[in-house]
Amino acid sequence: MTDRWRPIARLVPAEPASDGAGVRLNRSIATANLPALDPFLLLDEFNSEDKDDYIAGFPEHPHRGFETVTYMIEGRMRHQDNAGNSGLLRSGGVQWMTAGRGILHSEMPEQEDGRMQGFQLWVNLPARLKMSDPRYQDIEPEDVPRVEAGGGATVRVIAGEHGGAIGPVQDVFVRPLYLDITLPAGAAVSQPVPTGHTGFVYVFGGEGVTVTEGDPIADPGQGFPVRYRTLAVLGDGDRVGVRNDTSEDARLLLVAGAPIGEPIARYGPFVMNTEQEIHQAFKDFQEGSF
Repeated sequence: MTDRWRPIARLVPAEPASDGAGVRLNRSIATANLPALDPFLLLDEFNSEDKDDYIAGFPEHPHRGFETVTYMIEGRMRHQDNAGNSGLLRSGGVQWMTAGRGILHSEMPEQEDGRMQGFQLWVNLPARLKMSDPRYQDIEPEDVPRVEAGGGATVRVIAGEHGGAIGPVQDVFVRPLYLDITLPAGAAVSQPVPTGHTGFVYVFGGEGVTVTEGDPIADPGQGFPVRYRTLAVLGDGDRVGVRNDTSEDARLLLVAGAPIGEPIARYGPFVMNTEQEIHQAFKDFQEGSF
């Protein structure tokens, strides 16, 4: 059977934003241009050496009805919740938090200078799991497999599989793929992605990458450029090819997951299926039942 290489359906440049107690971000999902990308609800990149851009952090706040994924590229951040859980996110570490029926948590920097860089991704939950028990998957940096992918390319496998390495994030409803790919000049990577799954590429290092129309290694061919700090929504298919046609090292996220296909009612930190459920979430929060 012939591979069907995923094209780019649209390009979405990240937009400056602020969240938490004033953390400066670049947001590409949850904007006017891209309100959501089922099952993904938000993608933020934080990246600054100026402590004033991140030092205020994300003080205690509630969530209900979805999952938050924090991936630290560089820096240190402490998370705590109202159930007594606490953990330290270090460079290369991941926290996959299922808010479920409700949780109060904080994410605060444990550094006063230097670069803090990483991502937060919000992943929706289906109606039947929105009121499930909260849980954390805390992944240490050394537990994230790193695959040598040829030509100097490397792939860190956070969720899903690449080159026989299986990511440490398990038992997530949307069966996610979450890869951090580094491509030196001229390097390329090919990755299977299930047909029908929503997928995107986000470039956060270098000048940009090319999403290819065919095998990026065996048949370079033509492709579609994706520039720095741009999210490329992928069309359907069963494989994705990426290649670095620039003179600088490039770095990108490749993320995919099964769409849920349910109505979304969303207000701030709550994501449910109906407005009535949103009102109930506020009531439960105000009454201290999270």
